[in-house]
Amino acid sequence: MSVSARPHAPIDVWILVERHTLLLDLAGAAEALRLANQALRRRGDPEAFRLRYCSAAPAALSSVGLTLAALEALPELGPRDWLILSGRRHAHPDDPAPGIDEREEELRIERWLHREGTALLASGQGRLLSICAGALLAARAGLLDGRRCTTHHESLDALREAAPAAEVQANRVFVLDGPLASSAGITAGIDLVLALIAEACGEAIAATVAQVMVVYLRRGAQDPELSPMLAHRHHLHPALHRVQDAICGDPRADWSLARMAGVAHVTPRHLTRLFTQHGGTTPLDYLRAIRLELARRELARGTRPAQAAMAAGFSSDQQLRRTRRRLNADS
Repeated sequence: MSVSARPHAPIDVWILVERHTLLLDLAGAAEALRLANQALRRRGDPEAFRLRYCSAAPAALSSVGLTLAALEALPELGPRDWLILSGRRHAHPDDPAPGIDEREEELRIERWLHREGTALLASGQGRLLSICAGALLAARAGLLDGRRCTTHHESLDALREAAPAAEVQANRVFVLDGPLASSAGITAGIDLVLALIAEACGEAIAATVAQVMVVYLRRGAQDPELSPMLAHRHHLHPALHRVQDAICGDPRADWSLARMAGVAHVTPRHLTRLFTQHGGTTPLDYLRAIRLELARRELARGTRPAQAAMAAGFSSDQQLRRTRRRLNADS
């Protein structure tokens, strides 16, 4: 879903909570979505996500022994909903064998997931996300046949066995296959959710969330390169982030080096040093890269070159072409 097409009504994000669910799988994704809502509110936009937690029982014991309570019943999902499946703690040799109640609970979840997950994937609007070994649950529910997916490296063989008709990919941070999104182990779920936040809310919001969570924005080895609006963000310098946020928020503005330095509250010379040291680029080249990305998107939508250049902040399509040649020559 594109940013411009995002409805004002928030997306219901259902997080399935099973017995012994990995708390970091759940909390990392939920916190990223909460912070995205917070960033949207700060710029005067409506929240994009409504977090909801469901289970086959009103409470569930997590992997770290913390009980999660007040859980909603397994819902009938809407066509725009997102559903997140997290991993579970591996059984310990000293653990008692699953009781009848636990097994019945697992079967009820699998039947519900097959019905609702199938409809969600077919809707073309919603998302099914698996984090870590959550992909194994999706496999048992029959949702991965013919699809590309990944999981924690320790669970890859188990996933191939559970979903022989799926294209299981190893050594990937995450894999996107249409409405299905799967990630590798634990914290890779944060990377996955950041990518989906960028898609739903824009790269500037995703970059803000990553900055607050002190994580890198990254992709798997075979995924497309990061958008220029997310590049040069692998640093923790607050003044530099202020400038980058301001440029991404209004890239068409008249951004001189002095104006950028004013946002950072430093001298122009010092700002250039900061960009070079922490961002690996110069302030003006960063601005040019952002504007080129905007122009590229306009051209992809069929906008005439002169109009695309003006919409991206260039004075003419000739300046756009010169800037593209310069950055390509420097890269």
